[in-house]
Formats: sequence, structure tokens, C-alpha cells
Amino acid sequence: MAEKLILTQRILLVDDEPAFCELCSQWLRQVGYHVDSCHDIASAQQQLQQQSYSLVLLDLALPPSFTPQEGLKLLNDISTIPVIVLTGHADRELALAAIAQGAWDFLAKPVDPDMLAIVVKRALTKHSLENEVQQLKAQLAEQQTALGLIGVSQHTEMLRNLISRIAPTDVSVLISGPSGTGKEVIAKAIHQLSYRKNQPFISVHCGAIPSELLESELFGYKKGAFTGADRDRQGLLALAHQGTLFLDEIGEMPLNMQVKLLRVLQEGKFYPVGGREIVSIDVRLISATNKDLPHAVNTGTFRDDLYYRLKGITINTQRLADRPEDIPILAQHFLQHYSQKHQRPLQLDANALHWFITQPWPGNVRELKNTLESVAAIAQQPVIGINDIEFLNGNKLSQSSNTIPELPNETLDNQVRHLEIRLILDALQQVQGNRTHAARKLGLSRQGLLKKMERYGIQDIDHS
Repeated sequence: MAEKLILTQRILLVDDEPAFCELCSQWLRQVGYHVDSCHDIASAQQQLQQQSYSLVLLDLALPPSFTPQEGLKLLNDISTIPVIVLTGHADRELALAAIAQGAWDFLAKPVDPDMLAIVVKRALTKHSLENEVQQLKAQLAEQQTALGLIGVSQHTEMLRNLISRIAPTDVSVLISGPSGTGKEVIAKAIHQLSYRKNQPFISVHCGAIPSELLESELFGYKKGAFTGADRDRQGLLALAHQGTLFLDEIGEMPLNMQVKLLRVLQEGKFYPVGGREIVSIDVRLISATNKDLPHAVNTGTFRDDLYYRLKGITINTQRLADRPEDIPILAQHFLQHYSQKHQRPLQLDANALHWFITQPWPGNVRELKNTLESVAAIAQQPVIGINDIEFLNGNKLSQSSNTIPELPNETLDNQVRHLEIRLILDALQQVQGNRTHAARKLGLSRQGLLKKMERYGIQDIDHS
């Protein structure tokens, strides 16, 4: 007999032979487990509803029919705890089929007590480790959500890794990419992971401030410096002292301001407009642009010396259409927010999610977010469908909900991802969200389907 262990796990033993149940229960209790037993499907279902179990030992041939279908049905219903199938030697093929449907292992009768203890311990240990991994993933996802870095694509993972490496430093960062791809989100994430996180994060949109006002906004001014300056005012540079200064759309900054900004970055000090007292600052600089700055340098609209000062490390963001696997998890994140805002649960059905995944999104994440907000506002049911999107678009969809559109510069990898997502959603829809049946339709193992669902951020289909 295996060495006695100090354990608190509770096991449910489901077998139609009372003598076998009593014998196995004794063996398991001797090594420290709590064991309950029952002899038919109805009793097992009742026990599972009334009590939490760490593991189930399940004979597939149970009353009332004594056919494997009864046990397999119960196996399909148990998705959160490990199940070990008990079978006779002649039922090995059936046991392997049960494992393909989600069972963790199987034991052939007559059961050896030492083997029973080993298999049970192994299943519980592995399940415990998987739970820990899931908890760590949940904590990581929560942290990523807090930082705004949401997604499962290789590009998003690359961004997370790069940000974690550069955030603790003070190197200047230039974020380049199309509008709406989350450049300010990245800047804030760098700030939040840096030693400056408890200091100010000051964001300046260089294209939104008139050029004649930009200098006074950045440097501040003294009373009487110009008409209307009726008091001293601290500039954004001074407000960012010991924190992070984010210059958004730096490519829109006028050339005369580029010279002044470069001097501040080189010397770490400046004079407020109309002032004679020098102000020293210590800031981490992060810039962003949707322009091609090297081209602007070549054409003389952006200073080369400032460009080289800004681009300590360059981060290039990607179009949303090039990372469609991020769309389901982004949609879920935004809908959770709108669910709280509208005080009702909201989610996309399979066809609506497919429509969102296959749009080109020229406005990228910003456009996706705004579209979801609009759909959430007009949806009459908790499950948002194609009809809601048609209503929003004036009964005209930009792409067919039943076909995968050809996106600009669509790669083979992206087309494969689109097709996989669509097939998974269709399979789940057809079997009312049953993962085991969906996996069988797709020719996958249940675990293989779960991995693909996790990769693409696909949630269970709600048929309530």
C-alpha cells in the first residue's frame, strides 16, 4: 500500500457494485482521502449538485441502462474536475474513447490498490497544477486589462514583452503606427510599469494645440508675458517633473517648437514664456506618431536631430485587421464595460462575432470600440446579433455575415485564422455550446478545441 498522505480532497466513486465501492473506499481512506459512493447516474448527479469533489471515479456502464452512454453523458456534464474511468479489460477501447472526450485516465478492473492510489494522486496533482496555471493566467490577464494591453495575438504578446523590458529604464520611446491602434495605451503601460508610476503622466496632443499656443502650454508663462496672461501658469513640462511626458502626434509639431523642445531634452531646463528664472525638469519622454517620420526628416518637415533624440527605442503598432484573433477578447472587454454602463448583460452571438472579426477596421481599435458602444446602445436583447448590426448600418452590412471578406493585404495566416474562428463558432452554435460535441464535429480532441478557443479568445455560446 502507498505511503499514507495527509490529504483533504473528497472523491466521488460511482459504480453499480456496492462491494467494489466499499473496498475501493477503504483503500482511498487509508491514504487520507474523503470518499463518497453511489451506484447510479441519478444519485451521482445529485451528489455532484450537493457536494464539491476534487475527483470522480466513474464506471461507464451504470443503471438504468447499463450502457456506456449513461456514463459518457455524466462525463460530458463534469467539466471542472478530473474524472478517472473504471472499466473491464475488454472495454479498453471504450476507455480510450472516454479519454478523448475529456476523462483524465482510466483503470482496468480488477483494480490494484497501489495503482489506484498512484493514478488518483497523479490526477489530483496535475489538476491542482493546472488550476494554479489558470489562476496565474487570470492574474496576468487582470494585470494586462488594467494596463489596457488586451489581446492574444503574437503582436500583442510581443508588445507586452517589449514594454516589460523597457519600462524600468529611462530610454526615450517612439511609438509609430496607424491611428486608433492604442499608442497612448502603450505609453501609459510603460509609465505604469516604471519607477515613475506614482508620479504624473502628462499627455500632450501636439496636433490639437494651435501652434501659437503650444509654447506657452508646454513651458508655462509668467504674469504679463502676453495679453491675457493675468497670472503665472505652470506648463505641462513642469507638471511632468519626475514623471512621464507623452507627446502624441509629435509629427504635427511646428519646426520652431521642435528646436525649443530639443534644447529642453538636451539640457533638462527651460525658461517659462516671459520668465527669467530657469526651471529644471526630470522627465521620461515617450512620443507617438502616425506619420512616417524618416520621410518627414528627408523632406525637411521634421528635424533629424530631434528625431534621433526621440527614437531611443521604436515600437511599431499593427493594424487591427492584421491581428483578428485579438478582436473576440477586445469585444468581450468592451462589452463588459458597456454591460455595466447599461446595467444589463451583453454579448455577441456567433454570426455577429464573425462579422466583427472579418471587418477591415480602418479606424482600428478605436473604431471597433465605438461600433460596439453603438451596437450595445441600440440592442434590445442581451445577445447581440446580425439584426442589431444591420439596424446600426441602415440594414446594409459592409460585408456578408456568411462569407469571409478579402481584407487589404490579407495574408494566408490571417485567412486561416478567420476560417478556424468561423468553423469553431459554427460548431459550438450547432451543438448548443457543448465543447465535446463541437470538438468531435471539427475532428479535434476536446483539449485541442479548448486550446484554440483560448488562443482566439472565444467564449462559450450562451443559449439561455
